[in-house]
Amino acid sequence: MFKELLSPQNTFIYGIVLCGIFLVQSWWAHFKTKRELKRYKGMLSDKLDLDSKQSQDLSKERTALKQENENLRMQVARLNERSDNKMQRELEILARAEKQMVISAPGFAPAWEMAKSAALSQLEAEEKGHSFPQKIFRKLIGSGSGQSNVALPESAAAAAKNSETATVTAA
Repeated sequence: MFKELLSPQNTFIYGIVLCGIFLVQSWWAHFKTKRELKRYKGMLSDKLDLDSKQSQDLSKERTALKQENENLRMQVARLNERSDNKMQRELEILARAEKQMVISAPGFAPAWEMAKSAALSQLEAEEKGHSFPQKIFRKLIGSGSGQSNVALPESAAAAAKNSETATVTAA
């Protein structure tokens, strides 16, 4: 019986059956791989579409932000051209420079405070009409609108006077 199983006809049939099994397995793997490749291609296509759309959206947003930035830059330049804004900007620059000098130069603060208080007293005198050129202009032109333009608020003026007396007593 064992001889019949190993006969040339039976071994040929065994080979064909074994070949058929391997053929079915390879077809199965081939179609499975083909299906997976198709799925990956679809996923890649979707991802590329999404990336393209996102890139276009970012490009549009970047263009809009560039335009807005340019508009704001032009608006700032236009506002800086106004005389009152120029004076405020100059005042801000001087205030920052003063702060930096007070911090970095130890001997600068007392001299600066004395100069500020002297300038403040001169300005107050001019506002009250005690300045010679201002007296002449007021007599020739008149008092104007009656408004007095105060350079510093009262609290700042009082602080400047207090700092003047503090520097004088310290010296």
